[in-house]
Amino acid sequence: MKRFKNMGLKKFQKLGGVCAILEALIYIAAFLVYGGVLVYPNANASIVAELNFLSDNYITLAILNFVSYVLFGILLAVLVLAIHQRLKNYSPSFSKLAFVFGIIWVGLVIASGMITNIGLKYVIETGIREPENAMQIWSSISIISEGLGGGNEIVGGIWVLLISIIALKGQLFSKPLIFLSIIVGIAGILTIYPLDFFTEIFGISQIIWFLWIGIFMMRNPSVVMRE
Repeated sequence: MKRFKNMGLKKFQKLGGVCAILEALIYIAAFLVYGGVLVYPNANASIVAELNFLSDNYITLAILNFVSYVLFGILLAVLVLAIHQRLKNYSPSFSKLAFVFGIIWVGLVIASGMITNIGLKYVIETGIREPENAMQIWSSISIISEGLGGGNEIVGGIWVLLISIIALKGQLFSKPLIFLSIIVGIAGILTIYPLDFFTEIFGISQIIWFLWIGIFMMRNPSVVMRE
């Protein structure tokens, strides 16, 4: 019975690793599309130009929001549980706390994507009749979305930092990976300050972290079980 349980845990660890790698790829794809493919109106653009941009790129933006937030959150939920299974026997209290922050982050990310997509459709429909009112609504939606999961990464930062503390205590990851985890965690927490610098550090370093932790979990799927 224990053997089958261990086999199930190994498979789930590998699944968690795959999810981590997919999350890194989602990050990269989002950076490329947002930064290089979509041509946003400049700061002096008229309301009509902004509405036309949202309308013309509705499908692209809706898919991008779904993948970057909703799908990302679903994959993140698997990873959070897989890491919790790996760490819980080394530090039960800390791993539970990390798990809580991880699940909160999952909820915030998914909620952010759902609010943005529903709001985007409503804004485009409203813009036909009341363009100025529509853009005011879009501004409010953007603020809410950014506050939940785009403009700050405090919850995600705490999750990664707690993971790094447990890993350091139990020597569960390599020292370079633990060091990177600490950087990611601190950078995420520092996004509380309204500086793009910290957000950029968190995003770039977390791409590397997702790839690294994903490969590590796939190559080392065994989980130590303690009675």
